Amino acid sequence: MTINWQAEAEKYQDDLLKDLFELLKINSERDVEHKTDAAPLGPGPAKALQAMLALGERDGFKTLNVDNVAGRIEYGAGEEIFGLFGHMDVVPAGPGWVTDPFEPVIKDGKLYARGSADDKGPSIAAYYALRLIKDLGLPVNKKIHFIIGTDEESAWVGINRYLEVEPAPDFGFSPDAEFPIINGEKGIATFAVHFKPIAAKPAGLTLRSFKSGLRVNMVPQTATAEIEGSFPDALIAALESFGPDHGVQIESTTEGNRMTITLTGKGAHAQEPKAGVNAATYLATLLAPFDFDPAGHRYLTTLADLMHDDSRGHKLGINYTDKVMGDLTASADLLTFSQDGEQSIMVNVRYPQGTDADTIRDQIETAVGADAADVSVLGHAQVPHYVPVDDPLVQTLLGVYTKQTGNPGHEVVIGGGTYGRIIERGVAFGAQMPDQENVMHQANEYMPVADIIKSVAIYAEAISELVK
Repeated sequence: MTINWQAEAEKYQDDLLKDLFELLKINSERDVEHKTDAAPLGPGPAKALQAMLALGERDGFKTLNVDNVAGRIEYGAGEEIFGLFGHMDVVPAGPGWVTDPFEPVIKDGKLYARGSADDKGPSIAAYYALRLIKDLGLPVNKKIHFIIGTDEESAWVGINRYLEVEPAPDFGFSPDAEFPIINGEKGIATFAVHFKPIAAKPAGLTLRSFKSGLRVNMVPQTATAEIEGSFPDALIAALESFGPDHGVQIESTTEGNRMTITLTGKGAHAQEPKAGVNAATYLATLLAPFDFDPAGHRYLTTLADLMHDDSRGHKLGINYTDKVMGDLTASADLLTFSQDGEQSIMVNVRYPQGTDADTIRDQIETAVGADAADVSVLGHAQVPHYVPVDDPLVQTLLGVYTKQTGNPGHEVVIGGGTYGRIIERGVAFGAQMPDQENVMHQANEYMPVADIIKSVAIYAEAISELVK
């Protein structure tokens, strides 16, 4: 039976977009401040999970809801389990959107909304691929478990809970990254730098507060500092010149002897800090040369001297490169400072095989100074993950990709973390095309509609090959 996968996928476009629009309208950011027993990660993630499972029920699939933190859409039968791994949660929308991030809109063939590219768009493409296989009655000799999480952007509570009570698939892929394939993922750890008390002494300026960042996996787009004292002419001049000189925006307001300064850079996914402009380190670099109180001076100079414009961690002494997995990356992503409260920097690190979280922690503490700060791993570290390129799973996926696109397939290692790493023979597979800009975790996130439909075709053929 010869199948024109692209033609079959295009038949579902109207239905797919209707379903996807409804998912995208749900603000499914993790929201534990409003959690309930029925919604442990907040109302949004639970609602999005329920909406996704409802699609499966509507279309005749068997579904399972695990405590409103994860779920499954199931099809087929057999001894082996083939897994698909998607997620319904999204990172915070953040500033800088031209459209409402939760009111999806198509402009120039691009679907704009938070979650369109990460991961509701790709997940719905994988779902419609499964529906296509079911509707065509294609042979399926394995169980297919489409597992849906609701906390991928944070602590993986949902997927971990799922694996506690349900069987792990034998092999599979996550539609949550890029084509042609992601068969290697760097280790991921966030290092919490908590500064110790320091004796006060007179200074021309006092750093009252410094805040920046939304999540530890997002390069911060804005940073705000509140300073107090007598403002030297050099600072006033710097506020005028620093923005144009460095390609950032600066706004300031003064009330008496207090000034509030906000710097706007560019947000990005922390897997590649160079894709963004880190507002926190730029603001610290602007302020660090001036005469600040000891705590403020230490905080600002740590950011400016050890973390600014250094995505590979050379200044922190944590730089490392592996010939397969590439460079370690580092990004200061969540920052809090107050004179009488917390003074911390959360540094998100993506590290290749050959180093480990304990080593990196020691290196950061040495660079910052053990007398100045305590450094610890926030939560748990995810170790590097790699599936060899000659594995039949990888070869099948690359073959389908090449057949449908005409582009050569090859292995890829990323700094991002996907559900592909939760099983030994797990990879990430699309849905971002190689020539498409990466807008995940950024303002004005979008995915071309044509790429969503092409992904349906690729996923349908790939799943069919893997389960027949």
